[in-house]
Amino acid sequence: MRQLKILDRYIILQFLKTFFFTALLFSLIAVVIDFSERLEAFIKSQVTVQEVIFSYYVHFIAFINGMLWPLFALISVIFFTSRLAKNSEIISILNAGVPYRRILWPYLGGAAIVFGIHMISNHYLIPLGSKIRIPFENKNVWHNTDHSKTRHIHIMLNPQTKLYIRNFRKNDSTALDMRIERYDDNVELVSFIEAKRAIWQGKPDRWKLKDYVIHSFDDMQEELDVNMGKELDTTVNITPADLRLVKNQQQVFTTPELKQYLAQQRSRGIGGTRIFETELYRRTSEPVSIFILTIIGMAVAGRKTRGGLGIHLAIGISLGALFIVLSRFTMTFTNSESLGPIVGVWLPNIIFSLVALYLVRTAQQ
Repeated sequence: MRQLKILDRYIILQFLKTFFFTALLFSLIAVVIDFSERLEAFIKSQVTVQEVIFSYYVHFIAFINGMLWPLFALISVIFFTSRLAKNSEIISILNAGVPYRRILWPYLGGAAIVFGIHMISNHYLIPLGSKIRIPFENKNVWHNTDHSKTRHIHIMLNPQTKLYIRNFRKNDSTALDMRIERYDDNVELVSFIEAKRAIWQGKPDRWKLKDYVIHSFDDMQEELDVNMGKELDTTVNITPADLRLVKNQQQVFTTPELKQYLAQQRSRGIGGTRIFETELYRRTSEPVSIFILTIIGMAVAGRKTRGGLGIHLAIGISLGALFIVLSRFTMTFTNSESLGPIVGVWLPNIIFSLVALYLVRTAQQ
């Protein structure tokens, strides 16, 4: 039993050492490539070296690691397991009577540590960093990133209130031809307000209606009263920020904020939330893939072959690249609403789980 515990510690330590070295190496490569591509944009924007480092690259490294940690897990497992196989250590462990499945446990233990860090980072730490990185990137690299809704806006403010805006001017936060309809529990129209202009007055949800007309109806849908005027101060449960969508906005929300945002948008009937739903499910599916790719890496590299580390790495990197391509492919279909968000995000994990099961079974033979 003591020997097994020593073996567990040895494999977990090798896993983590190789994993974090791989992450460091690829992070440096990613920074060099990204810096060479964006140097001209940084120079044109006249940002300081301190801003580039602390407002961008510190958080960029976290972001790129969040995307590639499953691949790093696969590469690191293949790397140190190939050395164990080359030195006949795997064979010696099996000859000592240790079952093949038992050897998988310390690998899964190392993967669990990486999984825990990845989960916390994906749901909280990376989004917090993105609150700094993405505004910096949008301002100094992408420049024009505002995708605000400006024409023919339909929003359910609550189950009984519907808002329509024909045109919204971003420069002065003014809505042209605003209409607010109110319904009863039987979805019968009770009243509506029409205004030629509605000007945002600031929080909490204050608007000034210009040239307004208020129509009221009874149960028979007959008009009871018409009230009109030049100016009316009122509250409308919407702000100009609710109409604004910037590049990569889904990345700046922590998971609790993302869930709250989705619930708010759904209650108002605002479309265009698919990319936010995909982001929510992705944050959990990617850490889970660390377990799957760890098992695949162990199954591929656990056998001693003539090609050794080179063959193992070639197979492993090919599988990792295929996994990433499949993930991005299904995510594209998900965002285009060809696949449901849960199915699209988890499909690569399901497929590669079957691949992992097959490789483990053949490796035991």
